[in-house]
Order: sequence, then C-alpha cells, then structure tokens
Amino acid sequence: MRLLVFLEEVGSAAIQAAVGSAAPAIVRPADPAHGDYQLNGVLGLAKQLGRPPRELAEPIAVELRKHPAIAAATVAGPGFINMRVAPAFLAELLLGTLAFVGHAVTRDNHLGDWGTQFGLLIVGMRRHGSQAALAEHPVQELERVYKLVSAEAKGNPAIGDEARAELAKLQKGDPGNRAQWESFIAATRVELDAIYARLDVTFDLWRGESAYEDMLPGVVARLLKDGIARYDQDAVCVFFEDDPELSKSEAPFIVQKKDGAFLYGTTDVATVLWRQEHLGTERAIYVVDKRQGLHFKQLFATVRKLGVTMQLEHVGFGTILGRDGKPLKTRDGTTIRLAALLDEAEERAGALMREEGIELAPELVRTVAVGAVKYADLSQNRNSDYRFDWDKLISLKGNSGPYLQYAHARVRAIFRKGEIEPQALLADGASIELSHDAELLLSKRLLAFADAVHLVAETNQPHLLCEHLYSLARDFSAFYEQCPVLKAEGASRRARLLLCWATARQLARGLGLLGITAPDRM
Repeated sequence: MRLLVFLEEVGSAAIQAAVGSAAPAIVRPADPAHGDYQLNGVLGLAKQLGRPPRELAEPIAVELRKHPAIAAATVAGPGFINMRVAPAFLAELLLGTLAFVGHAVTRDNHLGDWGTQFGLLIVGMRRHGSQAALAEHPVQELERVYKLVSAEAKGNPAIGDEARAELAKLQKGDPGNRAQWESFIAATRVELDAIYARLDVTFDLWRGESAYEDMLPGVVARLLKDGIARYDQDAVCVFFEDDPELSKSEAPFIVQKKDGAFLYGTTDVATVLWRQEHLGTERAIYVVDKRQGLHFKQLFATVRKLGVTMQLEHVGFGTILGRDGKPLKTRDGTTIRLAALLDEAEERAGALMREEGIELAPELVRTVAVGAVKYADLSQNRNSDYRFDWDKLISLKGNSGPYLQYAHARVRAIFRKGEIEPQALLADGASIELSHDAELLLSKRLLAFADAVHLVAETNQPHLLCEHLYSLARDFSAFYEQCPVLKAEGASRRARLLLCWATARQLARGLGLLGITAPDRM
C-alpha cells in the first residue's frame, strides 16, 4: 500500500464528512516534531467557500481522529492539520507485501550504428587503420582512427566530401562498404557485451539506427506528403512556425540531406513509428545527454504531427566533473574509458576492505565496486553536473553504495548470529509492537518506500530512491543502537526481529531496483 495515497483518501473522506464538499486533502510529510503527515487542503477549500480556514479545519480534525489509522489530528497555524498515524496500523502495514509499479518494460539499446560517423570511419580506416589493432582492441582503434580523420576533415574539405560519398554508398547498399560497416559493428558489440556483463546490464532489444534503414525513405515521403516537411536548400526539413517554443530556434529538424543521406533524426522518427506499431508502446523514455534537448523536442513535435499519441520523455543527464570542476578526464586530457574506471574502482574497493579488516572474495569486491560506481551516478540529481570523488564513491560511511551494501549485510548478520530464519517468525504469527520512538521512526521510513518508488517512476529521478535507502539505513542504525534485538525477550524480541527482516528486505529490493546487488555478507 502507498501510505501517502491512503492518507489522501482518508483526508478527502474526512473533508467530505465534516464540510459536505469534495476537495483534495493534499497530504504531505510533516515536521516530525509536530506529526507524521500534514493535511494542507483546507486553505484552498476555505478560499473557495469563503470561510475561515481554522473554522473548517477543526471539524475535519475531529473526523480524522475517528479513523483507526489516525492516532492524533491537531489544527496548527492558519488551518493546517498535523496527523500522527496509529502505531498498530503501521505495524499491520509492515507485515503486508509491497508491490512495485508494475509496468511491462522493454529495454532497447538504440545504438548509433548508422550515419555520418561511419562514412568518416570508412575513409579513416583506409588512411590510418590497422586491421590487427581493430581485431585486438576494436573500440580503441575505431576511436583513434575517428579522431585522426575528423581532425583532418576540419582542415581539408575534400576528406569530408569523401566521407559523405562513402556514407551515401553505404546507405545505398554498396557491398564493400556494407562489409566494412558490419565488421565495425561486430567488433564493437563484442566489447560492449563484455562491459554490459561486468555491469550486470541486459537489454530486451538491440535495435540500433540501422534496424530502421528500410523505413527511412517512407518516413521522408510521408512527412512530405502530409505537409509536415518541405524542401529547403535541397534538404528535407521540418519547421515549427506553429510552436511558440521551437519557432525561436533557427535550426530545422532535418530528415534528409541534399545528397540524399538520412540523419539520426530520420531514424528516430522511424523508431517511434515502429515501437507504436510493433510493441504497442504507451510511454517511451529516452535516456540521453541533456545537451540533446532541442533534438528531442523537435523529434517529439514532429511525431505528434504524424498522429503519435504515446507519452514521450527525454530523460537528460548532466556532466561528470573532476574535483577541479572540469569535465572528468585522464591525466593526458583524454576521456576516461568505463572499463578503466571499473578497474580502478575494484582496486580501491579491495584496498578499502583490507583497511577495514574485511576479507572479501574477488567476486564480492567486484560487486562492491560496480555498486559504488552505479550508486555514485544514480544518487545525484540527474539534471545537474556533479563532481566525481573517489573518496566518497568508495566509502563505508556516508551516502554511498558500499555503505548501503554493508548496512544490508549487517542486518542479515543478526539472523545468522541468532540462528533465526525470518520466515519462521512469520509462520509463528509474530506481530510488530511499536512502542519505542526509534521503532516508530523506522516503521514510518519503511512505509515510505512505495511512495518513493512510484515517485521515481513518475519523475525519472532515481536519486529520490537513493535518498530513501540512505535514510532507511541511518534510521535502522539508530534503532539498533537504542533497541536491543537479540538480547530482547518475548514479544519485543520477535517484533524487533521483524523490523530487522523488513529493513533487510527493503534495502535489497531498493538496491535491486537501482541495479545494485545487496550482499548477505561483507
């Protein structure tokens, strides 16, 4: 159950019963000194009815106190109502099974495997490439060649013309260019598979830009036929004179260049149409650098003109900075490769564990290292740039992946030490009694999980779940310091063990939703 949604319903019912008017309760978390939650909807209702807010709030508070889930409801300020949830109700909720959002998700790795860069690579491999290096280190060799030929093209227009000609040949099916392109893709895929396996990342589909090649002429023809696109300087473009925001940009959305070549905007339109027809997609989330914001605004506006009704969202993200506040680079000024970053994370994780006197198998060190890297990225507000700090990333203290993994392992250790099976507690019909302040605080934090998960799904901001899990770990630590568990007796011991079980389960589930493994031992 989503507690916040439930309290909204309770609050709205109390308003209806007390005032005789339907109005949203607008329930939000409260200052803990005054209550668990605060009902804020009275102010808007009072303005609508032309009555003093406190005059309305008092009978609503009376109605709230009648509900078994509400232990206290008091009017504060100009007409807010502070509520405390009944401990017995919280205890009953904690024993229920939590459900997640429940969407059927298709993870599609939409690789940029078609377009201008391959014309440059074909020319570059001819001028600078090594087949031996391509076979041994494909991505590094392609990056080396691409940088060389791109730099040359800037100072020599003939190379750019040659690359565009090779791209046009590729897109028209030239056998030689097609074979070379396929070798680039195959070699790259081997290295990508290794990195994704290391990160424990999987996809349901690998439909890159090239998968839509056959659709592209039809996409352009349809845009022209429907009057959505028009020729401009021999290129096919979509303009947005009717859009107040996009009309400010002088750059059109180009779907075909004057030499006949298609762009990634063309394949993006085709992708939307394919997903609508073949997957029945209702919501598409594009996780791409925020600097591509204008492109996606133009893409979404274009497919809307084609009658696409699916929910389309660009989930942009900021830049990773070094400690100096500049984009993260190696010492020689080149971009840090992910494989090298993971290698260093493993080295640092192993060193940290040795310093702490913790002996971990190499597989578990890798689990901690990967979890640290993932959490460091996901715990930031994705819209902001952030500074990459190894000391914070690989730490058993503070808001870090290793800290949360260690917190989970500590809770699991309680059951090993006590030789207790959590399922046996449930089978014995143990209940949860919430009498200590630390027990109440922990239970309320646990019950905020469902709301946090739903909020992440609605806003595409995973750092909100990270914040919840970090707060949960801290609240559990306070509970464990103040409330003896294994040394407690009778019903109190069973109740506290159940709180431990619920905490371990939620930490594992929450980290799992972030793609991070929660080890049982550390």
